Amino acid sequence: MQNILCFSHLSWNFVYQRPQHLLSRFARNYHIYYFEEPRFGECDELTVSSQDGISLVQFTITHEGEERNLKLRNMIDLFLKQQSIRHFSCWYYTPMALEYTAHLEPDIVIYDSMDELSAFRFAPPQLIELENELFKKADVVFTGGHTLYQAKKNRHHNIHPFPSSIDKKHFEAARYNRVEPEDQKNIPHPRFGFYGVIDERFDIELLKEVSAKRPEWQFVIIGPVVKIDINDLPKAENIHYLGSKKYDELPVYISHWDIALVLFALNESTEFISPTKTPEYLAAGLPVISTRIKDVVNPYGDADLVYIADDANTFIQHAENELNKKSREEWLMQVDEFLSDNSWDHTFDKMNKLINNLKIPVANV
Repeated sequence: MQNILCFSHLSWNFVYQRPQHLLSRFARNYHIYYFEEPRFGECDELTVSSQDGISLVQFTITHEGEERNLKLRNMIDLFLKQQSIRHFSCWYYTPMALEYTAHLEPDIVIYDSMDELSAFRFAPPQLIELENELFKKADVVFTGGHTLYQAKKNRHHNIHPFPSSIDKKHFEAARYNRVEPEDQKNIPHPRFGFYGVIDERFDIELLKEVSAKRPEWQFVIIGPVVKIDINDLPKAENIHYLGSKKYDELPVYISHWDIALVLFALNESTEFISPTKTPEYLAAGLPVISTRIKDVVNPYGDADLVYIADDANTFIQHAENELNKKSREEWLMQVDEFLSDNSWDHTFDKMNKLINNLKIPVANV
């Protein structure tokens, strides 16, 4: 089995999303070493654990600046020597990792550009320059959606769009679940639900306005709050923040929602996103109201599978239309047909074929 060293800005146990879906499948064919973003601590330390068939590598580092990067380079070199890893490929989720991995000599370099990280809050100023360097090094580039692909397609000769996929069986279970979570069971209906990371992308103002105009509607918000002040989130009797939930728990919660939300503000951090939650909600059999995110409008809005709301009034109009529907049977048939070829397994197969076409040398593990 060949080795892949993956360098990511995301903790493996933060939120189960694109990297976990893909790399857990690649782990069937490869030895995957997932290097999390280094953490600042009281001692220099590298720890390794195993989860989901992945070797998780975590750094704790006391240094800053170039001294930090030199220390990290040395720690990685020592790790590879101790693990007897002589041949490997590098898979990047963050160009920032080049600060301490540019010296490596991988068989191939893969860049999975899942988001436009330079547009996110607190993005390091050197990220754009390092991404330019990564584009030069990469043998193949994947993008997390079609809008991001259009923005970057002229920067690499071997770049391919891979928008959000789904684990259909996982979310289809929501259609049949009858178990009600304890922290949700006493919330009245109708319920409007959102799950995901609550950060600068979250549309605070839309939630605030709609919840105020329709106090009888209940809004269930699931996910961690990061990079924004929790006190800036709207507070009301009909808004319920339930905190983070495990990936395995999500179908149990959303099975008792009436309408699901893709509640993102329109700003520079959301211009290129392709929310995984959109097809997941649909697979669960839930109607969806989304703000005008480009990769939701096309294809889901254009196919009349998702409502697109431009403001609180259109949101309310769409919601009332959906709540007054007597049957979703025809719509659900259209959803199932649309999602029939959408799965992380298919995405893995297509990505793996592109990687294999690069003719990776036979590796000595």
